[in-house]
Amino acid sequence: MEESNFKIKFFGSKLDKNKIISKINLIKHQINQYKFFLIIAGTNTSQVEGISSAGIDSESRKITPLADAEFLIYGPTKNHKYTLPSLKAGVTPALISNVCAALLKTKFDIVPLGVYHKPYFKYLSIDNYLIKPANCLSSGNAMPKKRVKNLFDKGFEMAKNLDRPIFISESVPGGTTTAQAIMEAFGLNVSNLVGSSLLKPPRKLKKEIISKGILNSNLKKNFNSIDVIASLGDPFQAFSMGLLIGARKKNKTVILAGGSQMITVLLLALEYLDFKDKQNFVDQIFIITTSWLVRDNALNQLLDLVSKRHKVNLYGFASCLNFNSSKLKELKDYEIGYVKEGVGAGALSLLAYLKGFKYEEIVSKCEHSLLRMRKFGQISKYDEKND
Repeated sequence: MEESNFKIKFFGSKLDKNKIISKINLIKHQINQYKFFLIIAGTNTSQVEGISSAGIDSESRKITPLADAEFLIYGPTKNHKYTLPSLKAGVTPALISNVCAALLKTKFDIVPLGVYHKPYFKYLSIDNYLIKPANCLSSGNAMPKKRVKNLFDKGFEMAKNLDRPIFISESVPGGTTTAQAIMEAFGLNVSNLVGSSLLKPPRKLKKEIISKGILNSNLKKNFNSIDVIASLGDPFQAFSMGLLIGARKKNKTVILAGGSQMITVLLLALEYLDFKDKQNFVDQIFIITTSWLVRDNALNQLLDLVSKRHKVNLYGFASCLNFNSSKLKELKDYEIGYVKEGVGAGALSLLAYLKGFKYEEIVSKCEHSLLRMRKFGQISKYDEKND
């Protein structure tokens, strides 16, 4: 993990500083061209007790993606419909995303896939099973293959017809577990590398669920990406793989805004493709995340495993945004290790920085927004004495 003169951390394979600078300049040059997607999705894997902290209980985790999307669109408001689920610590990264999206003056297309309730806000209608989440991956039968193929095809056609670079972000409780299951099904040893929304990832619980799912899946020797998503994945993965491949078919840049879930989408795409020149395919694909997610070397190791499997050089970047200077507890919790990433927070803060906004300004706006959230009752209140 290194830090460039741009105050951006970078990681990946065969790193060359001149090439890194050219990649950063490419991202910077295209900031005003990106089509921004937030994909919110549901999997009953999130309903397993102890698997995710994206909501303090299973019922709140059903609301999390909708609340994240609402907050990304509208920010703090007393007229909110969804109260952001209570967390044991921290606050949704949608806070960072909303602040940075406002600075960038960008609008998001929201894509709900298998969420538990129909959204009231404007969204792209993609999934025939709008309020039907994927089954828990432990079943080995997460979704019908027909649904997976339909989501992939719609993503592919949408990106192919856009003729613009795209930005893919997500809010999927339980998504790091389905991501791990996908990678393990392809034979990657990632059980100690995939992160979690929890301070201490529930490694043992995840291992039990994933082992059961792979056993129940009856995946044949020559399974493909569609097969493995249908067995162990979630709707976000199917649609995003289509978006990614469709965009690259038009030679457009793709930002995968997140961590292990986005690396999994990249892996799925590489497994799905049968042509030899995969390096050309990945050259304008960038994993972009937060500084909190790259404090250790795990994400870099994940990217390296995919890189070696497909013999390609891959690039990852991380924003240097931090809350060390903040006195607000929910923000200080990020520095302890709670929350870490989601809703494209890392990538949006990096784009805002490249657009000319200082990280200190982003922190200040996050603090202001958080105080308004407290005022409007969008999050649980903390005792100011402990701040």
